Amino acid sequence: MLAEVLIAGFGGQGILSTGQLLACAGMREGLHVAWIPSYGPEMRGGTANCGVTLSDTEISSPLVTEPNVLIAMNGPSLEKYGPAVVPGGVILYNSSLIKNYRPWPGILVLGVDANRVAEEIGDVRVAANVVLGAYIGLSGVISVAAAVAALKEVLPAHRHKLIPANQRALEQGAALGAAFKGVPAEERLASG
Repeated sequence: MLAEVLIAGFGGQGILSTGQLLACAGMREGLHVAWIPSYGPEMRGGTANCGVTLSDTEISSPLVTEPNVLIAMNGPSLEKYGPAVVPGGVILYNSSLIKNYRPWPGILVLGVDANRVAEEIGDVRVAANVVLGAYIGLSGVISVAAAVAALKEVLPAHRHKLIPANQRALEQGAALGAAFKGVPAEERLASG
């Protein structure tokens, strides 16, 4: 098993911490992991992305240049990184912010209404973890329980009050991802 995941969006969406959460949960599951963050000079509103590699064997390179999974939290990230996803890969995107997507041949494209789900939970800051949960539910690459357990390790102590909201985001996202498994491809975008 080799998952090369690129998570991209803008600063303030929790892109880097979501990637760190995936990597930490992968370690909890006994996988080999790598996490490489990248961000622009701006803190909020600038670009942010990270590559996460999860494998059941040693990782030869931690760089994610040809991802088999893209989590795109905004339109510019989808446009920039969508073409890099390898055939047979998956793109999960935040359909709350991305209204027009471009299909890529040979790529499964799933829209997740992440901001709406996060707002229903009570905190839009957990939107990235809704999409991460959808990836977990769809792929089974790690368990939701491992991701929930990793929240205390990834979030700083002053953010531990957000753990319940993040847990709900992961769980509700995983339910969406699991539901995608049985939906025909042409209907998947409408169901997220």
